[in-house]
Amino acid sequence: MRRTTFLFATLVGAFLLLPPLWEVVTSLKSPLELGTLPPLLPHPPTLEPYRAVFRGRPFGRYIVNSAVVAIATTLFSLLLGAPASYALTRLRVRGGSAILFGFLGVSMIPAVSLVGPLYLAIRSLGLRDTWWGLVLADTVFVLPLTVWVLATFFRGLPPDLERAARIDGATALETFLYVALPVCGPAVAAASILAFIFAWNEFLFALSFTSSQAAQTVPVGIALFPGLHEMPWGEIAAGSLIGSSPVLLLVFLFQRRVVEGVTAGAVKG
Repeated sequence: MRRTTFLFATLVGAFLLLPPLWEVVTSLKSPLELGTLPPLLPHPPTLEPYRAVFRGRPFGRYIVNSAVVAIATTLFSLLLGAPASYALTRLRVRGGSAILFGFLGVSMIPAVSLVGPLYLAIRSLGLRDTWWGLVLADTVFVLPLTVWVLATFFRGLPPDLERAARIDGATALETFLYVALPVCGPAVAAASILAFIFAWNEFLFALSFTSSQAAQTVPVGIALFPGLHEMPWGEIAAGSLIGSSPVLLLVFLFQRRVVEGVTAGAVKG
């Protein structure tokens, strides 16, 4: 039984790790080695694909754009979603459960079905090809997810905490800020990272609502790497690894908070 479990775990691990490892190998090959068969390890490894990513391309600008859009989307989603989820679960709001399920339903709508209406709205606001246009579009999808995730935790708060706060004279806003939010810190961290990852990796809106390097993000920038008669696989792999590194670093630094948030939500739910 143990051998079977170990073999199964090894196969699953290989299935999950081989694609990113192969991407690392591809990013260290010269253009000549990329076309050799059978595909082998780079000999010798070269960092030229990483240099080429920034040579003649505004890849640094793409990273800045992605960072601004992802951070702003995360902040807006938390500023709007945390109070909304607390009010819908802890205060006497008529139809609170129906509103929550409405948020869940909105998050399930395919993004491609809203590209047209969102494009018209963003263009009418004069936000096309800007950071704030992407932030608005991303928040439309991230906010319902944030509300739903945080509502699970706020619903599980012990009522005694709120009673004690009211006895001390705290208002509903003060109870939310100084009691509920600190207790649900892992949930806020988990929701923040999920929102950041979504906004950082989002491609459809970034492609549809931008037309210049002023607001194009990393996924769009990498999609523009191929030329008319060439496919620079080494540069695409290098750009993908560079673009993924902020998200990987963020998850690595806050993985304990994320795990605490997810497991706590599972227990409370």
